[in-house]
Amino acid sequence: MSTNMMSTSIKLTKKRIRSKMLLKLKIQKEEGRNRKSRLIQKKLFRTIEFRKAKNIMFYVSFDGEVKTQGMIKEAIRLGKTIAVPVCTKNRMLEACLLEVGAKLVRGPYGTWEPASQRCLNSKTIDLVVVPGLAFDKRGNRLGRGRGYYDRFLGKLKAKSASVGLAFDFQILPAVPATKKDVAVQRVISN
Repeated sequence: MSTNMMSTSIKLTKKRIRSKMLLKLKIQKEEGRNRKSRLIQKKLFRTIEFRKAKNIMFYVSFDGEVKTQGMIKEAIRLGKTIAVPVCTKNRMLEACLLEVGAKLVRGPYGTWEPASQRCLNSKTIDLVVVPGLAFDKRGNRLGRGRGYYDRFLGKLKAKSASVGLAFDFQILPAVPATKKDVAVQRVISN
């Protein structure tokens, strides 16, 4: 099979998985999402990566994702410095500080971002908590298809940890990956 045919096949497979997962996230009952998110939070907070981290980049959940708002509040209470991703005009992610009581606004793709943006140097981030539509046990991840997290994870310092959060139905036997895709080091699910 030629490289172009393989690339087209992977794109179609990714598109099908995205559609399926977006639907499953949407139809999941809120009570179940809340319960599962609390279980995932407990597992995350017990990890050595979380306990040792001083600067953590969380995502602000939306569209049925594992809920992170409670995790963010608790991490701040524990004295962690929290940043969240902001999409820039040059198709990159910046890690911007999230202060207690900060106003959030919708970013270009519907994600929540701080209205006031003071960014951290990505080299100071100890842990990145990564969203995804699907993961496999090797840490391959399928995002929303724009490559922001792949580019961001690719420029982190070597000792930075990356953890994907997912509901059990988002863990697949294999996620199609290309050379541009950057896997997370660990996936935590309910």
